[in-house]
Amino acid sequence: MAITLEDRVFYGNNITMLKKNEDCTIYNMQNINGEGTMTCYKVFPGIDLLYNDFHVPSCFSDFRPKVDMLGIDHCREGRIEWEFQDGSYMYLEEGDLQINAKDNHALGFGFPLSHYHGITVAIYIDEALKMLPTLFDGFSVDLHALREKFCAGKRPFIMRAEDSIQHIFSELYTVPDKIRKNYFKIKVLELLLFLSVLDVPINSKERPYFPQKQVKTVKSIMKYISGNIDRHFTLNELSAKFDIPLTTLKLCFKGVYGTSVNAYMRSYRMHAAALMLRQSNENVAIIAGKVGYDNSSKFAAAFKTVMGMSPLEHRKSSV
Repeated sequence: MAITLEDRVFYGNNITMLKKNEDCTIYNMQNINGEGTMTCYKVFPGIDLLYNDFHVPSCFSDFRPKVDMLGIDHCREGRIEWEFQDGSYMYLEEGDLQINAKDNHALGFGFPLSHYHGITVAIYIDEALKMLPTLFDGFSVDLHALREKFCAGKRPFIMRAEDSIQHIFSELYTVPDKIRKNYFKIKVLELLLFLSVLDVPINSKERPYFPQKQVKTVKSIMKYISGNIDRHFTLNELSAKFDIPLTTLKLCFKGVYGTSVNAYMRSYRMHAAALMLRQSNENVAIIAGKVGYDNSSKFAAAFKTVMGMSPLEHRKSSV
């Protein structure tokens, strides 16, 4: 009898199944802040490929593997935040590759930019090992050795995806429907072969982890400055108000959101202004004032830098 996905893992009570057929299952996760979908394809017995599309700031994970497994995640857009049992946080950013045995699964995960798009290759090791030797003469990937190489520690292994790996995943985002089934097989085998010969640098720089207190503080700062987009705060003001050292504020904010405080707020203001331009007939000077600019020329220049066109061009393009 075929092994089902539900036999291998428990996704959690906050996950529902939207669709299921012979080759594909679509799952939905919802909470009060948003939702996400996971589209899961069976590639081989014991190997699944999932497309992840989340539009939510955070969610609690009840995910529990029932078998020995290996998860390979590629981040295409957005960021993933993991919270660990020791109270620390770690982040996966665009272009990163993460390999995790899932036996030290995080308490929860979030998306600091409120969206995430990426791919997961889920490998259920014992089941997959029964299949891999039957594919081609001479094909050999030791999944247990792969797991030991990348997941010997208590934390996920993260690296910037090299050009070779980036190439593998980039093609998986643009697969024509007619060749999808066989193409998935080729690309998954290519990925496994590449990882099997990839050397893990002994002295590689470990991805930074941030204490819970620091992360909560910079999230409070983000909420505060985002709720006051008509005001400009200096970093020293924020450091004093939230009782966090200036250097820590800079490092942790960039670790969580992937950019500096000033760059984050410039982008946030311009996207808020773009929404006002589309949804109202207010003149540009008034909208500029609402996002903290008393000079229309400076606002227009900042808007073009972020949005790629002038405020008036953006308004016209949305009509």
